This record gives sequence, C-alpha cells and structure tokens, in this order.
Amino acid sequence: MNDRGIGLEEAKATWKNMIEKGLSQGVKLILMTPTPDITQRPNVPVNEQRPLQEHAQQIRNLAVEYEVGLVDSLAAFGQYQQQGGDLTNLLSWQNHPNRAGHEIVALEILRWFPIA
Repeated sequence: MNDRGIGLEEAKATWKNMIEKGLSQGVKLILMTPTPDITQRPNVPVNEQRPLQEHAQQIRNLAVEYEVGLVDSLAAFGQYQQQGGDLTNLLSWQNHPNRAGHEIVALEILRWFPIA
C-alpha cells in the first residue's frame, strides 16, 4: 500500500529488483497485493479506484512475468464484499486490517502450503 507514494514506475523497478535478487539466490517467492483501504468499494468502477488497484494489477503482472506465486489480498477482500460483506468489518483503521481482515489474508497464504 505504501508503494502508492512512489508511483507505478519506481515501484515496478524496485519490485523487479527484489524479485530478481531473490530468484537469483533460489528463493521461492510469493508476491502479495495490498489489502484495501476504505476507498475500495464494490460499487466503484475499478478505473476510479486508482492507484491501489493499479499497484495491485502491477503485482499480479509481475507474478505472471516471473512465474512466482501470488496472494491476491485485494481480490480476496473484494470477494468478501461481493458476497455482501462490509469492508469496515475487516478494517481496524481506514487502511489497516483487523483480526478478521488478517484471517482472510492468512487463508490466502495458506493455499500455498497444502496440508498433506
């Protein structure tokens, strides 16, 4: 979420640098999109939900480009909202998840660690 302050191009260059360094060392990577802030409403068109949506899409694209894992936190919160959930029930502050919000993210992370 903080990458919004540096803009898309600088964030992309920074992310690519981190990804490439990790991959060069054999690190298995899972990228994560940001959790939402209070402006992310299901009835607002995606093209009006800049720049958080743009950064999330950039992260999705990087995951595809580098063939690494992705935890799409923003999409998971969006799905919660599409099912009738109120975003404010997942936030402890206008841009920080509460326990319920963190549980949504944790469940998305756990998809990468199947139980045998």
